[in-house]
Amino acid sequence: MPVAQRPASQRVVVTGLGVISSIGIGADEFAIGLREGRSGVSPISAFDTTGFARSLGCEVIGFDPNQWIERGDVEKIGRATQFSVAAARMAVRDAGLPLADLRDRRVQISIGTTDAESHDTDRLAADWVNGGPESLNPVLADRVSAARLSSAVAHELDLTNAEAVTLATACSAGNYAIGHGFDAIRVGDADIALCGGADAMCRKSFTIFYRLGTIAPDCVRPFDVDRQGILNGEGAGVLVLESLESALARGARIHSEVLGYGLNCDAHHPVSPDQSSIERCMRFALDDAGVMPEEVDLISAHGTGTKTNDVTESRAIRSVYADRPPRTISLKSMLGHTMGAASALAAIACSLAITERFIPPTINHRQTDPECEIDCVPNISVPADLHVVQNNGLAFGGNNATVMLGRYQSGLTR
Repeated sequence: MPVAQRPASQRVVVTGLGVISSIGIGADEFAIGLREGRSGVSPISAFDTTGFARSLGCEVIGFDPNQWIERGDVEKIGRATQFSVAAARMAVRDAGLPLADLRDRRVQISIGTTDAESHDTDRLAADWVNGGPESLNPVLADRVSAARLSSAVAHELDLTNAEAVTLATACSAGNYAIGHGFDAIRVGDADIALCGGADAMCRKSFTIFYRLGTIAPDCVRPFDVDRQGILNGEGAGVLVLESLESALARGARIHSEVLGYGLNCDAHHPVSPDQSSIERCMRFALDDAGVMPEEVDLISAHGTGTKTNDVTESRAIRSVYADRPPRTISLKSMLGHTMGAASALAAIACSLAITERFIPPTINHRQTDPECEIDCVPNISVPADLHVVQNNGLAFGGNNATVMLGRYQSGLTR
């Protein structure tokens, strides 16, 4: 159903943004980083990279969890959970939601992840190898549950009428979480949704991508003829969703509107993407949003910078958009691959692009691969009046998720 025909109680808007990233902490700093085309690349410090020929990543620098986490002991939660909790508190603050009011509402908490607290699991494994089970640190052992990424948000905000779900659909998990929250609001199962994704740098994921031969030597060059792969990143993005009716009633600032989403899982191959499946996922999202392809102004691609992903995704986009694709960018050129946080941070970037009227660039670009026939907005952001933006998340195992976001236009309610 087109947005204009939906009742306000079934229209879902974004009213709060929380960001932890390698190019900026907080939505304002993140927006500046996007507009400037900042690179988040730095030497990896989260674990020992001795023996690896390549050791760059996109780590979050300058993050102090004590500035954001007020309840409980920060040391008792892992780094990814710290990111998740901090981003959620930021988002609630950005939404102008007093905690007393939030606690009176039914809240859906959905956080996506790839690795959860694998950094702590890595450390526990090393302790086990070196000293046996009696050497395990009980604090670390208590931190590793993936469920903590969402349940710790409920604890931090003292939400007793909340459902807390962690979704582990790898690199598309942030979009899955947004879709989960979107459904909860539009069918009336929740009043407020806190949804997004979080991951922290860990040796396990780095080693997997390194052994696959997909770690870039210096930077990520999506869609470039000389691209050589990904750089691991970390961070969190959390969005506050609520019905348009609720947002208008409390006079909230509206960043964007969630128009619809699409999901599918083809299980085609453990790591290789399937073009036809990606096409179907994008069509599902367009149909759910009631949007025609020609109405889409921008695509935030998954855009990993690997040889196979960029070609496959570009071809799928050109197929859906009849060889006239919108401008198509990859934020991983700036942020690296933040795993379960990737599409959540991208959704926030899309919302900021809509409200701030600009398109973030694909940085590090020199020459577009002829097999990637898209305009990737190379190196420099451009002003743009965006009304509909598509956000792709494509994960290992064929877990695909596309979210459609639009500019909220007053007067289209009934």
